[in-house]
Amino acid sequence: MKVVVCGAGIAGLALAERLDAAGAEVVVLEKAPAPRPGGYMIDFFGPGYDAAEAAGVLPRILELGYRIEEVAYCDASGRRRAGLRLGRFARAAGGRLVSVTRPDLERALRERLSARVDVRFARTIARVDNGAAGVRVTVDDGAVLDADLLVGCDGIHSAVRALVFGPQDRYLRYLGLHTAAFSFDDPAVHAAVDGRFCMTDTPHRAMGFYGLRDGRVAAFTVHRAPDPALPADAAAALRREYGTLGWIAPRALEACPPSGEVYYDQVAQVVAPAWSRGRVALLGDAAYAVSLLAGQGASLAVAGAYVLAEQLARSASVDAALAAYESALRPVVLDRQEAGRRGARWFLPATRTRLRLRRAALALAGLPLADRLAATAIAGKPSALVTELAAGRPDRRGGLFPTT
Repeated sequence: MKVVVCGAGIAGLALAERLDAAGAEVVVLEKAPAPRPGGYMIDFFGPGYDAAEAAGVLPRILELGYRIEEVAYCDASGRRRAGLRLGRFARAAGGRLVSVTRPDLERALRERLSARVDVRFARTIARVDNGAAGVRVTVDDGAVLDADLLVGCDGIHSAVRALVFGPQDRYLRYLGLHTAAFSFDDPAVHAAVDGRFCMTDTPHRAMGFYGLRDGRVAAFTVHRAPDPALPADAAAALRREYGTLGWIAPRALEACPPSGEVYYDQVAQVVAPAWSRGRVALLGDAAYAVSLLAGQGASLAVAGAYVLAEQLARSASVDAALAAYESALRPVVLDRQEAGRRGARWFLPATRTRLRLRRAALALAGLPLADRLAATAIAGKPSALVTELAAGRPDRRGGLFPTT
């Protein structure tokens, strides 16, 4: 079986590794010229944690992970006003949580790829001919790839989804926020935030900071914006939007790199009535982005890759595999999307009254038993999606891949 994967991010790399391990021939197309260095810190837990363990990549992710003591909300003078101890949250989640940067998570997945996987950077898809028995993918360099399946793993603005499923506005649910991430050098700021994820305790807009191993500081921003359109100059937009914040925000904005080095996007969910059409499927944010407000986008990307690869390995037809993949994963995704929409008003309070209510809620979350309730609210309903697949793996003969 031959599969073309569009996108070498978390979902695409996880899927390529699982498909290759099962015996498929895999080509990965990535529009970026090289692995992307930018991105923010992820609390990696839930079904993706289970999938990473089942795939054998979890030890490397843990090695690359960070020990973050708490999320601390600080005022304009740097005084801690509220916080959430991640150790308590991790224990409430069964200890199965690691904080890791998006580039490091991609690195762990990329390192697992064998030389058999054909990864082509700086390549985009120009045309898709989707048939009942296969798909023909025309690449922008003129190459033509005939495959049994094309999987779009290319994010919320998926080119595959636009080519095969229709215009972007049919599927994007804008949540009224813009977000950005960048890194900068400042030893004093690094010392002030190291070991913590520090957020400004502000309504309407917030900046977050944490120290990286290389001595740099990573910055994360989120603010309310009625218009989903992105600014032409991301760095200038950040200076305008966050210029009135105190504490270390001015130093971060002064050190903000040029727009080309800043990750900047709208905060949105992807709601698609179907995740496949013919021999084209969607995975990760391209199919079911839950948004950063839900906190499990990376986890669901890795879990979805595991489920899709397993169903392809077990099923007698591509159609059956795609139906089983969507049937198993969609209920988990819907739960996390609902939690993301529900949590928006607390993630970034719109008023000072809501800000004070968040402080009180976080104080209560530190009490015995309440921390477990808080973890459940953040993590969503427990799911045995991956563990049941891993525990009950049958003989794969009769599936779409050769016996290994």
